[in-house]
Formats: sequence, C-alpha cells, structure tokens
Amino acid sequence: MNSENDQAAGSDTEEEEEEKKKKHLRPPSSYGSMKSESIEDEEEEEEEEEEKAGGGGEGVFVAPPAPLDPPAPPVVGSQMMYSMYTETHYTEATEMTRPPDAMVIETGGADLEDMMDDELDDEDEILTTCSPEPPEPLEMEGLIQEDEDGQPGKLHPELSLPHIFRSIQKVLTGLNSDELLNFKTSFTKWEDVKLPLFLDGDLLDFVDKIFEVYGQSKALSKTISTLESINKVEEVEELQRVCDKAIFCFYLKGRLHRKFLVIREGVIQAGKQNLLNNIYVEPQISTCAYGGVDLTHETLGKSPAPFDVPSEDTFVPLNNLFRLQKEDGSLARTVVTTGLPGVGMSVSVAKFALDWAEEKANRDLHYVIKLSFRALRLVLERSGHEDRSMLDIMQYFHFPVKDLKLLEEDGAKFLVIMDCFDCYEGTLDWKNAPVINDNYTKASMDVLVVNIIRGNVLRGARLWILGRRAAVSQIPSEFVDIVTELRGFTDEMKDDYLTRRLTDARMAENIVRHYKRAPTIRILARHPFFCWVVGKVFSYSFRLVDYGSNRPRITPFLINYVTIMTNRRLKFYYRRRDNEMKWTVTEYKHLTGIGKMALKLLEVNTSVFTEKDLKDFDLDLREVVVRSGLCTELNPEGLSGRRRFCFAHFTIQEFMAALYTFLTFYRESRNVLNAGGSSKLKYRNVSPAGLVECALALTMRSEAGHYDLFLRYLCGLFSPHCYKSFLRTLFPQQAPKMEGEGEVVQLLEQTLQNAPGINTRNLDECLRELTQESD
Repeated sequence: MNSENDQAAGSDTEEEEEEKKKKHLRPPSSYGSMKSESIEDEEEEEEEEEEKAGGGGEGVFVAPPAPLDPPAPPVVGSQMMYSMYTETHYTEATEMTRPPDAMVIETGGADLEDMMDDELDDEDEILTTCSPEPPEPLEMEGLIQEDEDGQPGKLHPELSLPHIFRSIQKVLTGLNSDELLNFKTSFTKWEDVKLPLFLDGDLLDFVDKIFEVYGQSKALSKTISTLESINKVEEVEELQRVCDKAIFCFYLKGRLHRKFLVIREGVIQAGKQNLLNNIYVEPQISTCAYGGVDLTHETLGKSPAPFDVPSEDTFVPLNNLFRLQKEDGSLARTVVTTGLPGVGMSVSVAKFALDWAEEKANRDLHYVIKLSFRALRLVLERSGHEDRSMLDIMQYFHFPVKDLKLLEEDGAKFLVIMDCFDCYEGTLDWKNAPVINDNYTKASMDVLVVNIIRGNVLRGARLWILGRRAAVSQIPSEFVDIVTELRGFTDEMKDDYLTRRLTDARMAENIVRHYKRAPTIRILARHPFFCWVVGKVFSYSFRLVDYGSNRPRITPFLINYVTIMTNRRLKFYYRRRDNEMKWTVTEYKHLTGIGKMALKLLEVNTSVFTEKDLKDFDLDLREVVVRSGLCTELNPEGLSGRRRFCFAHFTIQEFMAALYTFLTFYRESRNVLNAGGSSKLKYRNVSPAGLVECALALTMRSEAGHYDLFLRYLCGLFSPHCYKSFLRTLFPQQAPKMEGEGEVVQLLEQTLQNAPGINTRNLDECLRELTQESD
C-alpha cells in the first residue's frame, strides 16, 4: 500500500507539499458562497494534482487517535486577538477545521482496500470531509436553536449572519484593488482601530474582521456609509436592496435597545441609573384575568369581597405571550395584558422589547414596533382633525421608513406593541367606524386605531395591547384572542427585586428584613411599584443614625403611595410637567370624593362598587377607575353583565376613608363620624380627640374588625410628622392650626387599659403610629 503512495508523492516537489500544508492551515469558509477567488483557484489546482496522482477522488482527513479526554468544543465568543490564520469569532464557530497532523486518505484510489481494518474502524478517529461546498453554517450566539416552546426562536434567513456576510462580500468583490484599498482606508478613518489590522489578508479576512470588531449591525451600516463616501452608488443600492430586511430590523433593535437599556424609576438622577437587565424580576402573568386584587389582609385575614384567584397552571412567561394559542389551536394575533396600577406593565414591555433587541427571545419575530397610545394621543392633539394614513403614522415615529412593503410581504412576522391604552383620549366607535383595507388610505386617528385593532390595517401584525383594566375592557371581545393579567411579585420575587435594585448588599439585607416586620407593607409590596417605594424610602431611612430599631409605620407609606399615584395622574393624563405638580382644589375634591365613597363602603363592609355608586357620590367613572391609580375593574356580575369596580386593595380603601375623615376635619373643621352630634363624647366633637373617640367607638362595635386599620391610619395622620411634612406640602392653602394631639395619646392609653384583649394589639399599633418619629 505504501509503495504506490510513495511513488505518487514523489512526483510532487517539496515546494508544492509546503503550499498544501499552508493551505490546509486555513480552513475553507462555511458560508457557502463566501469564498475568495484565490481559494477557489487553489482548490481547482489541488483537484487537478490529485487526479494526476491517480486518486481522482475527494480528499478525506483522518485525525490521529484522540486522547482519553474528548476534545473541547470550539469556543464561540469574542476573540480580539487575531491568530496568523485569522480563525476569528465567525470562522471558528462555523468552519470544519482539519485537525493538525491529520492523514490524507484518497477515497477514489484503488489502494483504499489495502488499509488495515483497525485503522478504518477505530472509533477514536474523526473523519471530516473536505468537499468543495461546505455544510450549512451553525447558528451564532452560542449556537442558539429553537426549543420546544419556540424560544428564543430562529432568525429569518435574510436576517441571519451568513446572508449579511455574503451580501457584503459580494458587493465588495466588485471593487478593483485601488477601490478596495480606498474603501478599507475610509472604513477605519474615524475609528480608533489600527489600519494594518484590516489591510492584512484577502477580502474574506477583511469582512470577517469587521464583523468581529463591529458586529453585524454596525458592520453593515458602516459598509453602506463608507461606500457612499467613496461615491459607489450602485453598490450602495445593491447592498440596501439585498439587506433591506436586516437594515430595518437593525434600526428597530437599536432604537429599542437605546430606549430600554436603562430603566427610569422616579426622578432620574445623573450617575444613578440602573440597567434593566440587572434589576428586572419577572412578575407572575396569568391567562385568567380576574382583576388582580390580592385577598390577603393584616387584620381580616382576607378581603371582605369574594374575588377569584387564578391557579398556578395559568401562569405564562413574559416572552411566551405570543406562543399562546387560541381555542382552535392557531396562534393568537391580539393579546391584551392588563393589571392593577403599578403592577409593572411598562417595565414588562421594556423587558420584552429589550430581549428581542438583544436576540435573547422571540428571534423568529422579524420586527417589533412600539406604537404607544400615549404617542398617538400627542399626534392627535398636534394634528387636530387632520387625516393621516398608517404610512404617515409610521413615518412620523420611524423616519427611515419610506414604505410598508416589508410589513406587507407574505410571511412577514412582526409585532406591534400598543401600550398605555388608558391614555388615549379619542372616541373609538367600534360599530360605525368606516373600514380601511390598506395602509395608505388617510383617515382620522380614531378610525385608524379601530382598524388596527380590527386587523384591517397592518394585516400581518400581531398586536400586544396593554392598559388598565377599566379601559381595555371596552375593546369588543371579537377583536381580542387572549387576555392576560400581571399579578405581581411573590414573596421570593420581592426579596430578589430589592436585592437586585440596591447595590449595597448589607443595606439590601437590612431592608428585606425590616419591611417584613410590617405585615401591611409586606402585602402591598406584591405590586412592583409599591416594592420600589419600599426600596426608595428605606434606602434613605437606613442612612440615618440608629434607624431600624422600631418597626416601620404604615401611614407614611400609604401617603407616599397616594401622592405618587396622584402625581402620575396629573403627568400622564393632564400632561403636567415635573415642576407643575402643585395640587389645587381639584385634587382635593378628587381625593376627598373617593375617600367619602370609601368610608360609606366601609360602613357596609364591602370594597365593591358600581357605576350607580359613582353617580351617587358625583364621581366620574374614568377619573376614579382609570386615572386615579387607586381602583380597578372586576369581571362583570353574573348574567346581568353589570360592571363592577373595587379598590386596588382593601387597605387602600381603609386609608382613603381615613384620609377623607382627617382632611374634612383638618381643613373644614367637621367631624364626619358624628356629623349630627348625636353621640355623646367625652371630648369636644370638633377636636382631634373627639374625632378619634368616634373612630374608637366604631372599631369597638365592629365584630368583623374592618375598622381596625381605618383607626390606625387616622391616628397616623394626626402624627405631626405626617400632617406637617406631607399634608401641608400637598395642600398649602390655609388650614387651622392643629392642637390637641396630647389628648389623643391620653385617650388611646386610657382605652388600652380598659380594652378587651382582642383589641390590645391594634390599639398598641395606633399609639405607635401616632407617637413614633423614626421614619
């Protein structure tokens, strides 16, 4: 066997053998057509030499026996140091590299049968073919593939790395040597990259290096801009034509990445911004939307109103919302997500979009377009009654869009995120709005919105509509495939969020331990927004000396909660600036109106109200249920279909009732608990002690205990820390000077001595809310 091979090998010169070794050290490209002409010429010469040598067949490389430990897989990662053979981040992961010292077997020769059987059957040897056409490339980014749930999904071929790589290489192949040198020089002109790094090697090396250094998006955009700078118009048009999907996709990903990379919580402070991926904790999302109200309560055990609660098997991951199926088995087109105010809808949108932009999930979606209802409202206000087409709207928000052909192509798979539905102020006539069947017909904004949700405009789009429940419930059910609901955090999620949000691990540990000492705060922290308030308040408080020895009071937290929700109402719905948040008589009437209704509902031990109740208290449904942030809508009542509403939590109703009671006394000198003066009081009727005495009487008579927290909040509001620091700031109008807090303390102490054992704990808490100062 070896004698004939030696004769064939002897016909080659030593120089040709050296050329073969150098060639095999650089493996062929794995991108199919991404091969330079020099490599193709060398392959043709090699095939001719092999035919002359008597083989005529295709070469197969056989590796020597592997060591005991299996070889490590190729590393897919950023490799900034270049080897002499330019096996970079892209070629390493996709090419079939010949193992060093591999032996060549001529499969077409007659000497193959002379080989020993043990050499052919050895399981430790690796056979790799060296065919002219390499196999299909592997997926990049850690070899991501589609799993059983379709996550993270598979990229469209024209959005994949091989297509963009081949397109750039093909366009640059048409440049002559001088033009290519000019292109390379211009490409690195304004970059802090050494030019020799890109001048070495052939065209394939250059394209490979720019992808490794800049990534796909910037490599493509810089190639187009550089071609424009050297006046290669035809090449620019060709590259834009073959990569039009990738260009639009990269634009959307860049826009979403810049918008949602940093989370904006509260007042933004320079240098103190948090990355969304670092602090995000995914809340529970259920496919059963019952209203999202938590039943747990500190003193009652559970809420007095019977609410439905979804089971754990209805929970779905955020990034799988558009893997949900309708009853007929087809994928959902329109998904509506709702939840209580502050449950995290905006942050969930940001995380979903950021994961798509970073190709961590939903890679099978070609495009994700954010089209907020709040932004549409601004267009409506600025343009008045001017008619616009869907193309006009897209160009208004996405100026690079020249037409919608990419979105109208067969098989185009894209998602339109339309959040803040409750912020839209237009009138949506679902029955009588004219039908629009294309993206170019001009119509009013209201008509366009109706036709988008109907599915007549942007026909191929999947829609994700988010908003507060009382607003999105007005969308007809025939236009909605699935309704989901954000449920908030579990106990473990609360701790995880606070730990992630605070960079000081010791402070985070102290805050997690401290907030659990107040059961009401622990219950309300189920809402991500309230959990943020906990972290914000306690992170400031723990900087004070000796803070944390006493349990936290709950009244300041509820004041903060109502204050922020009211300011958000002014900002989102009335477009007040941050420096225009001064409250007026309107805000006073708004809060006292809700508080008056809360007190009347508390008297009958319920938290559910209807449209009739709102009219009885002269309250606007939209102001209370949608904009206030304090209430939500429940499922319709039985067969009657009557709309039902309730407070976001029963303890919020208790606080609003106490706030109304205190404000009417503080600003109007009225005792609403003894309006007619029918009850005989130990203290003067219109005095802090007289008001608390009436509240104590209600609490003692209540067998259900539904006045316990009402009394606690009322005592907390009489604390100088609360009404001087908080309420005077919110309501700066003249109010009578508060006197008589000492009488309230004396009343509580006397009642505590004579109270039944069941009320002792609550009276202790009332006294602590009134006297404790460490907050």
